[in-house]
Amino acid sequence: MPELKLSTPWQTYYRQVYALFDPDPEVAVMFDDGEEKVLTLYVDNGIKANAIAALMPTEKQFGNVTVKVNVVPSNAEESTDMLFRHAFCGNPIFSDVEVAEGIFTNPIYYVIFEPSIVQFWNDDLSDANGVCTTLPQDVAKEVFESKDGVFFCTELIEDYVSE
Repeated sequence: MPELKLSTPWQTYYRQVYALFDPDPEVAVMFDDGEEKVLTLYVDNGIKANAIAALMPTEKQFGNVTVKVNVVPSNAEESTDMLFRHAFCGNPIFSDVEVAEGIFTNPIYYVIFEPSIVQFWNDDLSDANGVCTTLPQDVAKEVFESKDGVFFCTELIEDYVSE
């Protein structure tokens, strides 16, 4: 007959977290049950890592034993198109990012904005209202650092006729 013994509450907590996240291929759960108890979740998705870190406690107390909880995002860099998608998610002036591969050795990224204008006060003496009126693509060119293979453009207007 196997020896019966109760799990410590921190081991049970680890197993609960493991059971919750083990099915997810982007999350690996590790537990160091040494003198300092540390539960670490390694997450391959930056957005998911931020969400898990916001929801999980940074430590869990079990009597006189403290388990530190760490959420570690992957060291993998996000692709350029995903960075722009995340940066403009929910912004109505943003349309999409298209990636063209196979033209050069590196892909070309087209960050596409809706066909709209933006205005901001700029003490512009050439404008009756002192504003600058421009396209979002032109503002993006000024705001973001120049990066090889990234171009900012505007979505086609529906009634545009190509020649």
